[in-house]
This record gives sequence, C-alpha cells and structure tokens, in this order.
Amino acid sequence: MLPIVVISGTGLYTPPCTITNQELVESYNRYVADFNLMRAADIASGSLEPLQESSVEFIEKASGIKQRHVVDKAGVLDPKRMAPSIPERTNDELSLMAEMAVAAARQALDNAGCSPEEIDAVICAASNMQRPYPAISIEIQKALGIGGYAFDMNVACSSATFGIEQAANAIKAGTARRVLVINPEICSGHLDWRDRDCHFIFGDVCTALVLERADLARRPGFEVLGTKLATQFSNNIRNNFGFLNRGDEAGIGKRDKLFVQEGRKVFKEVCPMVAEHIAGHLQGIDKNPESVSRFWLHQANLNMNQLIARKLLGRDPEPAEAPVILDQFANTSSAGSIIAFHLHRADLTAGEVGVICSFGAGYSVGSVIVRKR
Repeated sequence: MLPIVVISGTGLYTPPCTITNQELVESYNRYVADFNLMRAADIASGSLEPLQESSVEFIEKASGIKQRHVVDKAGVLDPKRMAPSIPERTNDELSLMAEMAVAAARQALDNAGCSPEEIDAVICAASNMQRPYPAISIEIQKALGIGGYAFDMNVACSSATFGIEQAANAIKAGTARRVLVINPEICSGHLDWRDRDCHFIFGDVCTALVLERADLARRPGFEVLGTKLATQFSNNIRNNFGFLNRGDEAGIGKRDKLFVQEGRKVFKEVCPMVAEHIAGHLQGIDKNPESVSRFWLHQANLNMNQLIARKLLGRDPEPAEAPVILDQFANTSSAGSIIAFHLHRADLTAGEVGVICSFGAGYSVGSVIVRKR
C-alpha cells in the first residue's frame, strides 16, 4: 500500500522593496516622454509610431494588480535603465536565488516542525534559473545542510505544481521520506519594463513547501489526494533567452530574449483548458467543483481567475473560494498559487478539500487536490 503524502509546511520570502502602480506609471511615462522626444523626427515623418503612456487605471483594469515586490527598486524605476540592478556575486558567495530560497525553506521547515537533516531531497522549481549549473537546488541543499539529492526543474508558471507531483511520487516510491520544494522567482529580471502591455505584470518572491509521509508528520497538514499534469505546445508565452544566443550575433538584444506573450490569445485558450483540467481531475477522484472549499489558483490575472472559477462553479466565486493575492504580489510565476495556499489555508477545517492549480507557458497546467487533516 502506497504511503499517504501530506503538505506539512509552507514558507514565504518577500523582498523588502515594493513598487506601486503609481510609481511604476510615473517612471514608465518619463521613459515614454524621453523616447518620443528623442525620436520626434521619425514620429513626425510617420515612419515610427509614438509610444503610448500607461496609467494606474489601465493596469488595474487589465490585471487587478496594485503593487509588486522586487529585489531592486531603483534600477527598475530609473527611466534610463528600467531593469533591476543585481550585481554578480563571486562563486564563493551564496547566489541571490539560493539566498531567497534558504529564507523561505527555513520558514517551511519550522512550519512543518522538522529539521534540514530530515529532508531527503530538494526540488528547485521555477520559471528561470540564475544559471544552468551547478544546480541552484544543490546550492540550496548545501546551504541548509540537507543530505540526499537535489535537482532543478522548469515548467514556467506551472513549475510549483509539477514539482509537488515529483515530490509526492518520490515519497510514494520510497526514494524519499521528506521532500523540500522551492520556488524562487526573480521575475523582474526577465520582464521588459519598457513594454506597456506587460511592464506591470511581474513581481519577485520565493515560496517553499515540505511534503512528507503522513506517518512521519508532526503537523496535521494537508493530505495530497491527487496530482494531475498536462502540457500543450504554444508560442503565445515565450522567452528565447538561452545559451545559444551568443551563437547568433544578429539576434543579441532582440525583444524576444525577455518575456513575451500574446495576452488575448492566452486568455482565450488557457481559461477553458484549465477549467476542464480541474473538473476532469476532480471527477477522476469522485469529486466535483461544488465539493471544493477553496481554489488556490495561479495568480496571473484577476479576470482569468474569476472566469476559471465561474466555469467550474457555474456562478461568480465568493472571495474566500478563490482568494486573490496578485493585487499585492503581482504575477510571481510558479509561486503565485503557493502564496495563496500559504496565506489562505489556516481557516479550513478537517475534511475540507481544496485545489492548488497553476498554469502558464507551454502551455502547461498542474493541479493538486488536497484535504485538510
């Protein structure tokens, strides 16, 4: 008989800097004014379209976002730079991504009531890694004093739920008793802050989860009733930055080396895909959406989350049924649904069921059905 797996601890690291929509708009609009002035002749000749200003109203209507946390504020808000300033550290220093991960991990371990020495594996699952190798997960493993094994994985915004399934499977297979899943997201580094359509989307954060065998858990936690993953190729969300870029001199610096998306296509195609995925997953374990007390959905866009919940429930969700955290954190890629779970789970009573779901580039969708113990 396979062991029961529980999520027994969660952790959240939030960078100290925040940027409000008003601050972001003021910076962006200064950049627009400078750009249009510098290219005034081309704009006057009709060979170049002037850049359009952004606004707080536009951002909040399009996304529901009101602010975001970032690892560096000054560089992002500098109209002449508009990118975070993150100096490289030496090889002997802990990397920024690992530093964030260690902080979130310690909180998750404390929340679960276990020590680093009791963890058998570390999975670092995020939309971007600071470097290809050595693996960030192994650096985290060393910093925490964890034995066993560690590996990195990337499924864009779905990385956390995909990581949860790998952790649960390892525990069921007996190759690990306890697994630490980490989601360090420095999204400010891959966002084009000069693009009006997306300059407001992302924020930085790190989340952590402890999964373990139920018979070893010191906290009741949430039993993992089932996990389900799906992928379908699409170019509508893409980032072409990679180690082969240096082989094409003509391509260096192109816009597609940062986050790019066809927002309207993503909205139209992903929302029904996610709703059908969750409904099918619930049906597979003899449950239905009405039996779910809480949906911790990927925090990419308020309108997407509301539409997905509406498709599942056949009505508008109550705020507590599908809690929103993106107004304060913005889109934090794989960490979004885990932030929602971390902040909005304590009030559930034993026996209540919830769904953690993330979705994004790939396309990819991952769902985890849990029950409060």
